[in-house]
Amino acid sequence: MSEAAARKVLVTRAEPGATQTARRLSQMGLVPIVSPVLQLQARDTPVPDFSVFGGLVFTSANGVRFFAEASSDRSLPAWCVGPATAAQALREGFSPVHESSGDAHDLAHYIAHHWHGADKALLHVANSAAKGNLKTALEDAGFSVTFLPLYEARPAPALSEDARRAIASGDTLICLVHSQKAAEAFAGLAKGLDLAKTKIVAISAQAGAPLQDLGTGDIHIADHPDEAHLLGLLKGLLAGG
Repeated sequence: MSEAAARKVLVTRAEPGATQTARRLSQMGLVPIVSPVLQLQARDTPVPDFSVFGGLVFTSANGVRFFAEASSDRSLPAWCVGPATAAQALREGFSPVHESSGDAHDLAHYIAHHWHGADKALLHVANSAAKGNLKTALEDAGFSVTFLPLYEARPAPALSEDARRAIASGDTLICLVHSQKAAEAFAGLAKGLDLAKTKIVAISAQAGAPLQDLGTGDIHIADHPDEAHLLGLLKGLLAGG
């Protein structure tokens, strides 16, 4: 990417993550444009009796936040999908906190190989649209898994005006995509816009897939599905031209 290219970066993830990402971009000398394409909302889901479980499984920092709002119980160990989720669990007072690295499949593998207790009943806290891959993988490893959908992610009503202006300006714009669901929401909200100068930087191949036929510029995929690698890829693209 040339020095003349705009250093504006569109942040599409839901709050409060969008503000956190924007802060990191500002520290990198970039100009963040925050336009969450998903809105998170708590569900009226009954919280079960925790005494029947041996651990909690979190596949996002948002799952930790919504659990912390729904319950003050911190008696169970937290098994977390990556550093951001683990950091949120520590902030919310969970102990011990176990941290894997990667996606839900990696987390299932990590739990299966690091579990020492006899009670293999787990409570998976996530959004209502979470796929059952983690549950299937854990059950194949001899665990029983109860799914607790404490929140849902709905598409935002529209892109922000700043985002629409940046896309329509004709200048190069980089769009960060943190999840497949965010990519799907962005595709819907950007319908009819000329995205030829919008370059996609996605956290995983799964997150980039819904944008393949959207007429965007190049789509770049992080080597590892976490924000550190996502921003590392972004930094490399800006430096490499």
